[in-house]
Amino acid sequence: MIQVGAKAALLDFLPQNNQERPPARPCADPADREVPELTDIVPIDLSESYDVKTVIRAIADEGNFFETQEAFARNLVVGFARFDGQVAGIVANNPEVLGGCLDLDASDKAARFVRTCDAFNIPLISLVDVPGFLFTVAQEQAGILRHGAKMLYAWAEATVPRIAVIMRQMYGGGIPAMGVHEIGFDQVFAWPAAEMQVVGAAPAVRVLYGRELNRQGSTPAESQALFDRKVREYHDTYLTPYPSSSRSIVDGVIEPKDTRRTIVSALRMLETRTAPARAWRKHGNIPL
Repeated sequence: MIQVGAKAALLDFLPQNNQERPPARPCADPADREVPELTDIVPIDLSESYDVKTVIRAIADEGNFFETQEAFARNLVVGFARFDGQVAGIVANNPEVLGGCLDLDASDKAARFVRTCDAFNIPLISLVDVPGFLFTVAQEQAGILRHGAKMLYAWAEATVPRIAVIMRQMYGGGIPAMGVHEIGFDQVFAWPAAEMQVVGAAPAVRVLYGRELNRQGSTPAESQALFDRKVREYHDTYLTPYPSSSRSIVDGVIEPKDTRRTIVSALRMLETRTAPARAWRKHGNIPL
């Protein structure tokens, strides 16, 4: 049960009805404030974890973040914050739990929150650090594909502005699940060290260069040297955000310290944009 104080705090982010805009508030926190501490908060090494709530509080107005469903599916964080006084909904992977992977509960949690924000005209910001969906036997038997489809459906059906910031990684099924233009995102940004691809460099190299790596007559040292070289080449060619930026998959590669000002600028630009026209339909067919 939500306590009285929490209810009041939640209502402070919501409009009176779906015809109004979310309530803006005066803000003394500079819109162009740099956030250099993000470089220390988010480690480059993908094997190291961190609490994404620290990132959210660092970029939000005056460090204020109202989290919802805190105890449920803690590998995904959702809640409300303001940027230059304007309300935004946050959807963020949390590497501190399950490495930030998306599972059944996280998918349902995201879908519910995205649809709630869309119902109340609240723009959405996706903070991405996702190795993909958690595919275990238990997850597959419980219907991870169907639950994940709910999350993608919610993003695609939303008409509010949607902005994604890829901080460290975006792999596999997490690519459409956390924010790309193809499912309706308006702006997608990436940090310089972010990695984006269907699979990582090591498994890709094993598939693409399997014959060369297992060539008869090669010593283990030679095979390992070839493997290391191909992994570096694959990473530099395909995993960095720059190839994606050159193909407009990513709208801009930004420094971590510029994350707040970039989000504020994108929200301002999208503030007056109208929802794209769609063919008439009675309703969509959500994957229940």
